[in-house]
Amino acid sequence: MSAALVTVEHDGAVAVVTMNRPEAMNALSSALRAELARVMLELDGDDSVRAVVLTGAGTRAFTAGLDLKELGVQGLGAANAETPAANPVKAIEQCRKPVVGAINGVAITGGFEVALACDVLIGSENARFADTHARVGIMPGWGLSQKLSRMIGISRAKELSFTGNFLDAETACRWGLMNRVVPAAELVATAKALAAEMAGIDPAMIQSYKALIDEGYGASFGEGMAIEHRTSSARNAQVKGGEVEERRKAVMERGRTQAG
Repeated sequence: MSAALVTVEHDGAVAVVTMNRPEAMNALSSALRAELARVMLELDGDDSVRAVVLTGAGTRAFTAGLDLKELGVQGLGAANAETPAANPVKAIEQCRKPVVGAINGVAITGGFEVALACDVLIGSENARFADTHARVGIMPGWGLSQKLSRMIGISRAKELSFTGNFLDAETACRWGLMNRVVPAAELVATAKALAAEMAGIDPAMIQSYKALIDEGYGASFGEGMAIEHRTSSARNAQVKGGEVEERRKAVMERGRTQAG
């Protein structure tokens, strides 16, 4: 029996999703993309799961992007696919819960776009990013051309996209693409620990907050402020003072623990 293309491991309220084609650098075949979409939708609807870690099998690759051998037969339609079953970015976006990307190796072109679909990125020293769209003559269709410049600055984004050069883990962290770099042996554990902290927030609250940030990110600053005002006014009108006081005490207690 062949191994599952996408595996799921549950650890408390955290689900670890692994793209599992290490022999092909976790290339995004049509079958893997369809399975990723199914898994992410299933996790979105699972109330026992409050946060997700997404990674790749092995240490060589998070994912090398679209399966080029398959593209040679099927054509380039997947590069502009809009359905979650064909577009892995849309597949990840189906999950309203926090998604922590654990970047265990290279994230190349379409794989870079998949990484950018995660809410937070933690990388091992093996993590490297490259945008080779221009070198292979394909325009990005999963969001990289717009997201990357907003994350690291337009000049840095152009440098990466116009050269196709690799960006190493430490530089990616320094540029703000990743939150931190950890030893490979500690990567998944570190990502799970961060996800577990996110899982400690009320699910409805964190899903609403994620939606607010993402919606504002896709708008102008002025539009984003208006979106925040509308969302905040509607949400806060429903909050009772006693609830805030109880949560404030819990926050203070957690802060004392962290300070120690």
